[in-house]
Amino acid sequence: MSGPLAGVTVLELIQKGPGAFVTMMLADMGADVIKIETPSRAKESGSGGSAKRGDPAQQVANIGNRGKRSVVLDLKHEKGREALAKLAANADVLVEGFRPGVTARLGADYATLSALNPRLVYCSLSGYGQDGPYRDLPGHDNNFIGFAGIQDLIGAEGGPPIVPPNLIADFGGAAMHAVAGISMALFARERTGRGQHVDISYLDCALSLLSSTRPVRDYVSRGRVAERGTGALGGSFAYYRLYETAGGGWLSIGCVEPWLWANLCAAIGREDLADGGPRPEDFTGTPSERQREVGAELEKIFRSRPRDEWFDLLAAANVCVGKVYTIAEIFDDPQLHHRGMVSEVEHPELGTVKQVGTAIKMSDTPGSVRGFAPWKGEHSNAVLQSAGYGEDEIAALRNEGVI
Repeated sequence: MSGPLAGVTVLELIQKGPGAFVTMMLADMGADVIKIETPSRAKESGSGGSAKRGDPAQQVANIGNRGKRSVVLDLKHEKGREALAKLAANADVLVEGFRPGVTARLGADYATLSALNPRLVYCSLSGYGQDGPYRDLPGHDNNFIGFAGIQDLIGAEGGPPIVPPNLIADFGGAAMHAVAGISMALFARERTGRGQHVDISYLDCALSLLSSTRPVRDYVSRGRVAERGTGALGGSFAYYRLYETAGGGWLSIGCVEPWLWANLCAAIGREDLADGGPRPEDFTGTPSERQREVGAELEKIFRSRPRDEWFDLLAAANVCVGKVYTIAEIFDDPQLHHRGMVSEVEHPELGTVKQVGTAIKMSDTPGSVRGFAPWKGEHSNAVLQSAGYGEDEIAALRNEGVI
C-alpha cells in the first residue's frame, strides 16, 4: 500500500542528522527522497551522510537515510549546479541545511530554484533562521536549548544545568516542525498552485516546544521565573521522579493527579504517605518538608524489590509507572513490538537486523520502513538519466569529478 506522500519527489541537501531525519520521515510516508551528496574527494558529510559501499553495519546504522536514493553532485562545479537545477525543475520539495547564504552562493537558493519551478516547496533548516543578528552563528542542540531557556530548567533542584541528548532542538524541535511545515506548504499548494519557502530555526522550534509548558505560561501571565528542578514536574517531588530499585534498575513515577497518588500509596501498603502527595501550589513551588520526607521513604521502599516486580505491581494498580530502559531493552519491549516500532528487516549481507519503525500511524495510507540507507552515490546514474542526461553525458560528468 502506498504512503500518503507517494508521487512526491524530495531533494535533500543535508549534512547533519536532524535534517536527514526530516526527509527520512517523508521517505517512510512514500516520498521519493533523492539525497544530493558531495563527491568523495570533497569534505565528507556529517551525521546525515550516506555510508560508502562495503560497510553494511554503517548502512544499517544510518537509519536517518533509509528509503532514500543517493546522488553525488559537486555543487561547486558549474555542471553540478546545472544538474541540480534540472532535478529541482521537476521536484516537489527541497530540504537544505546549510548556513544562511550558502545556497545562494551555490545557485541553489529559493529565489533561483523557485523561478524555475514555482510549485517548489523549499525548506531551510538553520540554527537561528534566515535573518536576525544570530543568522550566521554556528550552533548545536545545547546552544539552542540554552538560548531557548530550556537548559536552565533541566537538572536537580539546587544543582547545575545538565546537557541532555540532542533530542530537543534538533529532532523534537526543528525536525518535527520541518515535517509539519513542509506538509502544510504542500497542502497550501493544492489551493494556490504555488510553493513557498519554509524557514525553520532550531532556536525558534526549541522555544516553541517550551511555550506549551508551565514555566512559560507562568512567566507571560504572572512574571514568575521558574527555577531548575522546582515545580510539580521538575523531578523533586515524591510523586513525579525517578527511583532506584533493587539490582540497580530505575523506575519512573508520574502520579501528578491525587487519585493516582492514592493508588500508589495503596498498592505499596503505605496509605500513611498520602499526605505527601500533590497539591495545587506545587506547580510553582518546591517540596514541603513532609513531601521531602515521603520522597526519602519511597527511596527506601523502592530499593527493596527489582524494577520489573515494581512495574508489574504498580501497573496492575492503575499507577503511572514506567521502566527506565537501557537502549538494549527498548528492542525487547512488547508494546513497542506490538506498535511496529521495532521492525526486523532482512539485510542482504547481515541477515535479520532491527530497525525502528515509523511513529505516525495512518489507517488508510500507512508509512513503513522502505529499505535501508543507500550507498553513497548509488543512484547517481539512474537519477540523472531521469533528468534527461544520456550515458555519454553522465560518463563525462564522472570523468570531470562532478558526480
